[in-house]
Amino acid sequence: MEWSELSHLTKEELKEIQNQKLRTFMRHQLPFSPYYRELFKKNNIDFKDIQTTDDLVKVPFTSKSDVAPTEEDRAKPRQFILQPDEHSIKKYAAPGMLAKIILKKLTGQNPRPMLEWEYKPIHIHFTTGRTALPTPFTYSARDIETLKESARRMFGVIGIPHDTVAINAFPYAPHLAFWLAFFGLMTVGLTTLQTGGGKISGTQKILDGLERLKGSLLLGIPGYIYHLLRTAKSEGRNLENLKFIILGGERASPGLREKLRELCASMGAKDVKIFVTYAFTEAKTAWIQCHESEGYHLYPDLDFFEVIDKDGNRVPDGHPGELVYTSLDWRGTLVVRYRTGDMTQGIEYEPCVHCGLTVPRILPDLQRSSEVKEFHLTKVKGELINLNQFFPLLSGMSEIEEWQLEITKKDNDPYGLDEMTLYVCPKEGTDFTSLEQAIVHKVHNEVMVSVRIVQRTLPELLQQLGMETELKEKRIIDSRPKT
Repeated sequence: MEWSELSHLTKEELKEIQNQKLRTFMRHQLPFSPYYRELFKKNNIDFKDIQTTDDLVKVPFTSKSDVAPTEEDRAKPRQFILQPDEHSIKKYAAPGMLAKIILKKLTGQNPRPMLEWEYKPIHIHFTTGRTALPTPFTYSARDIETLKESARRMFGVIGIPHDTVAINAFPYAPHLAFWLAFFGLMTVGLTTLQTGGGKISGTQKILDGLERLKGSLLLGIPGYIYHLLRTAKSEGRNLENLKFIILGGERASPGLREKLRELCASMGAKDVKIFVTYAFTEAKTAWIQCHESEGYHLYPDLDFFEVIDKDGNRVPDGHPGELVYTSLDWRGTLVVRYRTGDMTQGIEYEPCVHCGLTVPRILPDLQRSSEVKEFHLTKVKGELINLNQFFPLLSGMSEIEEWQLEITKKDNDPYGLDEMTLYVCPKEGTDFTSLEQAIVHKVHNEVMVSVRIVQRTLPELLQQLGMETELKEKRIIDSRPKT
């Protein structure tokens, strides 16, 4: 079904489509996964038992630890790749697929190219690997077409004009953000400069391209886009043609968005629209807001989301909890009932008041799962600290130019108390003593911890962050010795 029609169906119609997709997926695709064949067998579940999305509660959760490779078992991710063979094809393949295979054999043709297009991994993305070894997620040729379609939908949600000139500043790497933008921009036919980010092209060349090509769409990681625009302002660049910014890869707080708008306005770019995406490697695509106050618009024919409480039970529609993801129409590597670790205020099912689409939307105030190891509960006032709170708090302070948080142990003793040092570059003209007091007060009130503040110059802090040398800036560093 075309997206133009699908995106305007009723909630009941969308649910029926998801149930149909799920039944087909369970009977004719998921059995090709070695991991899920074993999981279903172990839990005495028949693939035909899963008739509707409500039946998914019968399936145990999948977590990052199930998928991520270890030093002892680096091949774990392969178990999540669909791997049809002659025996499983005869047993599980959809009637249409079997008919095509038989017809090709009867006419002397080789069905292998058809099967390879559907299932053979030809493209790989990796998770960032901050908490485990990098985990590969593969795409078949069919998946690449699905990726292009999902990207086309994403750009369609925000209504990017066809004559837009785009500058893709996502870092070039085998990661979702760059390649989704790469395939998506080509699919919708926009004139695009694929820069590879600061590590490949460098900030100066990206700014030259943005200015000389009169770029109207800029895409990248929030921290780097802020660095890019701040540099542009310091050099007196003219960016009056910039109309849209798409951010991905990290959370973008309202305060950071406001900083970006101020920078754009100072260079002649008035009323820039800033859109934020939500994505994770395991889902193989991304979703976008149509408006800053709206949620992330989903693709109900490609995937299914549910929200669970701390005990793993589903919560009613619109209630907060942890997002759980299930693939409905991907090949290559895929996951079912995958616990993202990301907390949402709920999923909205009413039509969007801004764009009119009726697809479900994940509410925008997401709390992304922490990317560094947890504090010891007994070391910080007996409380587990949510490190994600630092991002909106510090990025939203207009007096702060850049910041980095480092977690250490007192006297480098593995069994000592946890300590936090916040490196800060104040904005020019800001009194550091007053800023230091404001930060200490805010952090104590909102995060309930104490931090030591150390002033850094902008060049020093940019080097510490790895702004143009790392895939993502090193915003929070855990330097505690391993016990």
